[in-house]
Amino acid sequence: MKAIILAAGRGTRISRYLSGRPKCTVDIGGEILIEYTIKMLLSKGVNDIAVVVGYNNKVIKDLLKEYSIQYFYNPFYDVTNSIASMWFAKEYFYPLDDMIIMNADVFVEEALFDQIMEIEKSPIMFADDSRKECADYKFKYTNGILEKYGKELEGSDITGEYIGIAKFDKDFAKQFHERLIDMIAHQNHSVWWENILYDMVSEREIYVGEVSGKFWAEVDYIEDYERILEFRGCNRNIFSKNE
Repeated sequence: MKAIILAAGRGTRISRYLSGRPKCTVDIGGEILIEYTIKMLLSKGVNDIAVVVGYNNKVIKDLLKEYSIQYFYNPFYDVTNSIASMWFAKEYFYPLDDMIIMNADVFVEEALFDQIMEIEKSPIMFADDSRKECADYKFKYTNGILEKYGKELEGSDITGEYIGIAKFDKDFAKQFHERLIDMIAHQNHSVWWENILYDMVSEREIYVGEVSGKFWAEVDYIEDYERILEFRGCNRNIFSKNE
């Protein structure tokens, strides 16, 4: 299995707390978030890992210098969205393999990561059905099939919150790669990488795996970061062990 971690973005919603660092380099209690993720992947047998960098990428590379990682660089990180970062890693898809893709600012506890790795449906995205009213990016799904998606969903159209992780087998990886190339060729570089999957909802089943009962958080706001610290038993905000 391969893994792509998308870490090119600036993190504007929490940037004032970061002192110029990428948000995936926050300290989560004596450990850097992206390094925690890399070690988790390696411990589960995912040894082929790529990280797409952009904003202040030297910080990430310095922190991960002990790991054997392929890097891809999005030089347009400030004017594109994550689908462009995925395009810059397009060569990584071959030779084809099963793949997990995740946003670098996502923290997941080990039990949740185990659950994600065990599910065999493809393609599958993951959502937390315990977070509806406070959800950021919302999914509506029925019997584990994605129907609607977006920040604007309301009321009964919200089944759960997307957690920033997807997984698929090598057969679908080929379709994903083809759609990626096509969308960028049509100048759709201002959308998320997940839009490749959303674009297929009317064509095929996109599965949703529920993760309620397990801890995760996406570092978009200071409150998200504080939830991670609380989960890990820390009582103070430490954004970098180097500061």
